[in-house]
Amino acid sequence: MASSARGDGPRRRRAFTAAEKLAHLTAYEQAVETGQGGAYLRREGLYSSLMTEWRKLRDAGVLESKKPAAKKVGKLTAEQAEIARLKRELALKDKRLATTEAALDIMGKAVALLNDLRERGAGPAARQALNSAYAQLREAGVATRAAAALTGLSRATMNRNTKPGAGQSVPRPAPRNKLTDVERTRVLEVLNSPEFVDAAPLTVWATLLDAGTYLCSVSTMYRILAENTLVKERRRLARHPKSTCPELVATAPRQVYSWDITKLAGPGKGLYYDAYVMIDIYSRYIVGVHVHHRESGVLAKELMEQIFGTHGIPRVVHADRGTAMTSKSVTALLADLEVTRSHSRPRVSNDNPYSEAWFKTLKYAPEFPTRFGSLWQARDFMNRFVDWYNHEHRHTGIGLHTPAEVFYGLAAARDAERRQVLAAARIRHPHRFGGTTRAPKIIDLPTAAWINQPEQEDQQHQVA
Repeated sequence: MASSARGDGPRRRRAFTAAEKLAHLTAYEQAVETGQGGAYLRREGLYSSLMTEWRKLRDAGVLESKKPAAKKVGKLTAEQAEIARLKRELALKDKRLATTEAALDIMGKAVALLNDLRERGAGPAARQALNSAYAQLREAGVATRAAAALTGLSRATMNRNTKPGAGQSVPRPAPRNKLTDVERTRVLEVLNSPEFVDAAPLTVWATLLDAGTYLCSVSTMYRILAENTLVKERRRLARHPKSTCPELVATAPRQVYSWDITKLAGPGKGLYYDAYVMIDIYSRYIVGVHVHHRESGVLAKELMEQIFGTHGIPRVVHADRGTAMTSKSVTALLADLEVTRSHSRPRVSNDNPYSEAWFKTLKYAPEFPTRFGSLWQARDFMNRFVDWYNHEHRHTGIGLHTPAEVFYGLAAARDAERRQVLAAARIRHPHRFGGTTRAPKIIDLPTAAWINQPEQEDQQHQVA
């Protein structure tokens, strides 16, 4: 007997009847739904290409025919192929429609629940509702990417949370320096008192410190307010492009002044008043403000003459390249007084940062009116606002002091008093300061004020 490559001799090619093909196809599709499609093909010795071919035959109605096949089923006719294509599209659209209906129903209920939870300020419950909606979408057959997009959750986070043991948080022990309930209640009462209800926690903290009282840190004030859902943006915020300015430095008051003109809306559409404002960049002190009907170099010269006669002549005056700033009257005055003129570079959107920042503080203030009824009203408001800003506003750029304290040289004594109050509080409650002996950096007085710090200075600072 001749030997063969196989020990048991050659085998007949496998053949499948129509019933077997339907059975294999049904079992394979069920395995795919549970993620075991590949395992079924390997176990039965089949290829995915066979499943694709048999699915076309089934969709064309060839495998379901009750008449005995006269010959082997081969390539589909054009009519059968079209029928199969239409059946596949119909089944796919039915599946998508069912999934969409389920997703809309789930998300409709989830949105209603989230709105209710947001009104009650229940953050953890809102997150739990989103997680539940994500799970229901997945059960309805929605893909993970689509479910994550509908709920706004991270797909990676949700996949990680579905693992065994996920979501089991370990209780965090209370910190040793935590305020007592009585102390937290006291802080909340102070923040909500009529004296501080309109002030930011930084301002409250600095004011209490000046009065010899230390309750807690600024971050603790924010945490207490957040726990009671009392933190919300109250300013009239808007987006502004970043500024780029020439290289100027002031190490003391009365060295560099910056000035600009801003529009104040008048009583009617198209009517505006011009506010001329000059600021000392080191102390942020407003050295002068005038309000007029128009923009003029002569009026700007009058403003400078009044300011220089009251506060002294600075070394540099910085401004943008407006018509009043580059007028002959202003140029001649500064040249006669030997004051260096500084102008912003062309095509720079925010070219006068100190003045622009002050205009933002002015116009985003809650009491800033939409329109001024008259020139007298505009002047009266500007005078009152400048007086508040110079003598009451605590600026973060100058150690939470008022501009007047820095401009008139009173900030150093005030800074020493603050540090004594902090030292006494650290002695009474050392565990609340985390072992540090340094005062917060935010109360440090500035060493210099820059307009576009030179690159050479940056490099020296990095080397140091």
